Amino acid sequence: MSRNALYMIIGALIVVVAGFSYYAYQEEQKPEGVEIQIGKDGLSVQEN
Repeated sequence: MSRNALYMIIGALIVVVAGFSYYAYQEEQKPEGVEIQIGKDGLSVQEN
């Protein structure tokens, strides 16, 4: 395996880990409980 291919694999793994970390952070920031929204389509109730 060439050195450039190894660098590309390591770089791809870093991007995947960073993306997953960002996704997990966003999921942690969501409020817990019941969310009520009133919009043009009416009343929407969602349980988080």
